[in-house]
Amino acid sequence: MEKLQNQNNLLAFSAGVDSTALFFYLLERNIPFDIAIVNYHTRVQSNEEVAYAKELAKKYNKKIYVKDCFLEKFSEKEARDCRYKFFEEIIKKHGYENLFLAHQLNDRFEWFLMQFSKGAGLNELVAMDEKEERDFYKIYRPFYNISRDEILTYLNELGVKYFYDESNSNVKFKRNLIRHKFSNEFISLFANGVKKSFEYLQKDKKLLFDKRINRQKKMYFFEKSNPQIDIRIADKIIKKLGVLLTSKQREEIKKTNFSCVIQGKIAIDSNEKHIYISPYIKLPIPKKFKEKMRKGKIPPKIRGYFYKNLI
Repeated sequence: MEKLQNQNNLLAFSAGVDSTALFFYLLERNIPFDIAIVNYHTRVQSNEEVAYAKELAKKYNKKIYVKDCFLEKFSEKEARDCRYKFFEEIIKKHGYENLFLAHQLNDRFEWFLMQFSKGAGLNELVAMDEKEERDFYKIYRPFYNISRDEILTYLNELGVKYFYDESNSNVKFKRNLIRHKFSNEFISLFANGVKKSFEYLQKDKKLLFDKRINRQKKMYFFEKSNPQIDIRIADKIIKKLGVLLTSKQREEIKKTNFSCVIQGKIAIDSNEKHIYISPYIKLPIPKKFKEKMRKGKIPPKIRGYFYKNLI
């Protein structure tokens, strides 16, 4: 964490238990940061949470960015998309290098159980990493291996104010059902074992996926194996480039035999042996360079990126 003391950092803040604890955790370690908060206006107390965020920002001399996000029909996905779009706009505009997220051990286990309940592979079960590289910034999760009980103890020792989101008690939502029926109690009993299991799973994930990926600038490629494994590797790479795939998009990639453009932003294409992924760039390519790419078996949708970056 020491190197972060000399970098520009942004904290995703909500005024809830986890992000409030992370606010003071970073203060204690002299890590500079500013804060960003989203108000969805779906709860009465959301305005109070924003007011508290502004109060903390003023007291501790932090810049604060506030986004009012009005969704026609609230869903976790729509809320998440709005939130991350906002964070990335701020990061780009103001030159932040890192985004701090307050995900903790309980969140990871909830996610694991949610994916496990609907059928998932290793890459989906352990989707969160302690540190993630995105297209133009990095994500850090300092509470990655810390349980919610430990965080609550820390906050109570500090004696600081935080908010509890009442909607988290509504078990009509699958995540809340899993949290209250299964994950919280399990973590309170077996936190150390869960940490160790996640550690083993992360090592397996790196062996299976990370070592297969090659990179030149923002162009990635890997050797084909079978579509089920290949789509998981592609998903991981595309996430690094700033796009989160939907299940429909994953199916579309497989149907096109790994040759399509995602959201007009990401090109994915393949030849007999490899799958290539890069930012999608469409521009005129000189005939001589195009022929060179053809002989090198670089697939068409990737050639614009090759040409622009002279790879």
